[in-house]
Amino acid sequence: MDISKLMLNGAVPQQALPEQAERIDTALEAQKKQFAKDFESVFIGKLLDEMKNTIGEWGDEKDGPAQQIDGIFWMYLARDLADNGGFGMAKDIYQFLNDLEKQNTAPELLDKKL
Repeated sequence: MDISKLMLNGAVPQQALPEQAERIDTALEAQKKQFAKDFESVFIGKLLDEMKNTIGEWGDEKDGPAQQIDGIFWMYLARDLADNGGFGMAKDIYQFLNDLEKQNTAPELLDKKL
């Protein structure tokens, strides 16, 4: 097998690399923002569940489908609250993730916390 035909003889064009890196950075930023919003949404959902448990039942016994619809309602309410500002927790989580990325000490911090 002659590998000389497989070798590169010229320089690799790097015109597309900065554009790809920019798209990757944009995608990573979007993922971090979405992660922060999703985390806040789950947190608000758990908070709403606990708040709902304090008001008790209104005399209605709910069957399985009614409980599912009730759960879906609370989940979407939490998601909507998080998407429309929430408690501001998503912004803090996003900033924390950016700070960790800049410091590049995430593994060390996680090891210390564990």
